[in-house]
Amino acid sequence: MTDKDLLGRHRSVLPDWLALYYQDPLEITHGEGRHVWDAAGNKYLDFFGGILTTMTAHALPEVTKAVSEQAGRIIHSSTLYLNRPMVELAERISQLSGIPDARVFFTTSGTEANDTALMLATTYRRSNTILAMRNSYHGRSFSAVGITGNRGWSPTSLSPLQTLYVHGGVRTRGPYASLGDDDFIAACVDDLTDLLGHTRPPAALIAEPIQGVGGFTSPPDGLYAAFREVLAERGILWIADEVQTGWGRTGDHFWGWQAHASSGPPDIVTFAKGIGNGMSIGGVVARAEIMNCLDANSISTFGGTQVTMAAGLANLSYLLEHDLQGNARRVGGLLIERLRAVTAQIPGVREVRGRGLMIGIELVEPGTDRADPDAASAVLEAAREGGLLLGKGGGHNTSALRVAPPLSLTVAEAEEGAAILENALRSIQ
Repeated sequence: MTDKDLLGRHRSVLPDWLALYYQDPLEITHGEGRHVWDAAGNKYLDFFGGILTTMTAHALPEVTKAVSEQAGRIIHSSTLYLNRPMVELAERISQLSGIPDARVFFTTSGTEANDTALMLATTYRRSNTILAMRNSYHGRSFSAVGITGNRGWSPTSLSPLQTLYVHGGVRTRGPYASLGDDDFIAACVDDLTDLLGHTRPPAALIAEPIQGVGGFTSPPDGLYAAFREVLAERGILWIADEVQTGWGRTGDHFWGWQAHASSGPPDIVTFAKGIGNGMSIGGVVARAEIMNCLDANSISTFGGTQVTMAAGLANLSYLLEHDLQGNARRVGGLLIERLRAVTAQIPGVREVRGRGLMIGIELVEPGTDRADPDAASAVLEAAREGGLLLGKGGGHNTSALRVAPPLSLTVAEAEEGAAILENALRSIQ
């Protein structure tokens, strides 16, 4: 069966709004390390890792072995029974979170993790008002869409929450873009303080340390620490959405919030994606008084299943034992400098940004500041022809390329990918 046949079947049974990359969508049949293959046998260097989920490597032997062995014993029993792998992974994440007296609740996705965090925060604070960042994305559930500040991923304005959007998530666009970092932070803090003077006390601020779907944009280091001072004075919680930034991807830190660490850890951290290396794991970490504030029964049928927890334990062990955070810092640093060098003379590239192995390349119409989503799509196609898979995103009509390979990326693979990407960018000028 060809990809065209499969595409026809896909369209006949799946929603029209289920996005597919490429004019001729491809079926990925298998992978190994940092490479994947399609149904026609074409090999690609993977710089997107299933939307940042394949964190360590495709078909990592340590993870596949753990999954296979656990599946041979028991796959699932629900949270109504004691679950050794779940307890063991929770113990490790609790310790790594930096949150004192932490409790961990496992879900099946980042969307569900953020949904849970919102329920905890609103219950704990007795408020349904949430502060969120402009250009943000937090998932596709009804409540998560209600706090998403990115029009391209917000299909409804209906919501159980009152959401107020704050400045600061995008450094180089918006009313404060021309300011220096310190003045930028001060202006955003003033805006937040003014906003809080006009509303009933919110439950929490939820923020991605680096905005993922928003195109890998971020504020200057220290913004959320400054926000935290304002929030803490009023008892407002800070939720760090680490679905894309967690587990060392940014290189400099294990968690994205640590770039703002002068204020200490967030009250709540959500995670997902990379910890399962492709298995469906999400979760919430919060200090006990917040996690335990619910006064009704609750379970998770599929959150924390034995087989996903076994995968998470094996994946986390591999990540720590092989210092993949350090590799993200070293190889990611080389890659971002290489990309800045090769794009310096390409007029359609507005900015190369990011840290570690989380890099965004924003494209605009040459000579202007207008986003160019058509160029982003064209580069995606050209890179595929060259044997490289990328992502795209951004708050301005998905005009940013997203580069997020597995954290085990080698220097040689980084150079290879940068060369393919350079050719793709030049081919559309």
